[in-house]
Amino acid sequence: MPTPDRDRYGPQIFLVLLALVGFVALVGGVSRLDRPDRGRTPQPTPPATSPIVPHTDGAARPAPGQAEQAIPAAATATGVTPLPGGGDRIFAGNRLLVAYYGTAGTGALGVLGEATPERIVPRLLRAAAPFARDGRTVQPVFELIVTVAHAHPTTAGTYSSNIPRAQVRRYIAAAHRHGVLVVLDLQPGRADFLDVAKSWEWALRDPWVGLALDPEWRMGPGGVPGQRIGSVSAAEVNRVSAWLDDLTARNGLPEKVFMLHQFRTDMIRHIERVRDRDHLALVQHVDGFGTPSEKMATFRRVVRPGQFALGFKLFYDEDVHRMGAARVLAIRPRISFVSFQ
Repeated sequence: MPTPDRDRYGPQIFLVLLALVGFVALVGGVSRLDRPDRGRTPQPTPPATSPIVPHTDGAARPAPGQAEQAIPAAATATGVTPLPGGGDRIFAGNRLLVAYYGTAGTGALGVLGEATPERIVPRLLRAAAPFARDGRTVQPVFELIVTVAHAHPTTAGTYSSNIPRAQVRRYIAAAHRHGVLVVLDLQPGRADFLDVAKSWEWALRDPWVGLALDPEWRMGPGGVPGQRIGSVSAAEVNRVSAWLDDLTARNGLPEKVFMLHQFRTDMIRHIERVRDRDHLALVQHVDGFGTPSEKMATFRRVVRPGQFALGFKLFYDEDVHRMGAARVLAIRPRISFVSFQ
């Protein structure tokens, strides 16, 4: 989420943001990491002629009162569950993923939390529709922060906590009703990414649920989120991707998004050592905010197109002269995943 000036001003901005997160945690009752069990006016849905990927998988719909339960799609004849637009590869068919980013119940961390899952879908589709051009097929995505970093200690000493499972189930159920992918975003604080990811295994068994790691919020033993920008080693990333790849293969699931957020080169140490995986679509998501020129400077500084599919974030509040779909689609190397925050 940086500009070239981010290193000077980032910590102050983050502390304000994390204060808001702490308030949300107290009001909303997020669960501790060591206990993982625990706006605006909606716009009309685009018409059936929308170029966005339709819901064509034939999945069952929930009975009344079953909205919290994930609804797996029916398996194909090959035994692999299809993705919302068909097939089992994330970026097949010139597919472009467009996401709303945030956490449940609050807009403080992004637009996704400004309304319920059902009410945010029309807004997501409306934001995604302009990207369905130049031969691209658009797939909508919920990018949901499920483990939230805090500027204060938590029971396990991780400086992070999980949102309630029931909230995640609501997003997954809504995703299956509307043909939306889900990406679980992790801000682990002092915890290891793999330990946190395993606490969400129950959700990652769903065929439409992928994973994102946000190294900005990965602290060392003495680090406090918001006081500095975090980082992760390629070795830790590889442990997570190996576990997720195995989970995907063993359960006969389609390819999953595996995304790494980044805006500084030192956020992922030895990034060249991050390994490709047969059952994962690896995405490097560049998160810089500011003017278009500042965002592109960040993008050019960190991007590794030969190693990853590329992501790009658009900020409703922090961006100055926010880039439109045509400008984003013109970026080279080309973008395959766009998030709105």
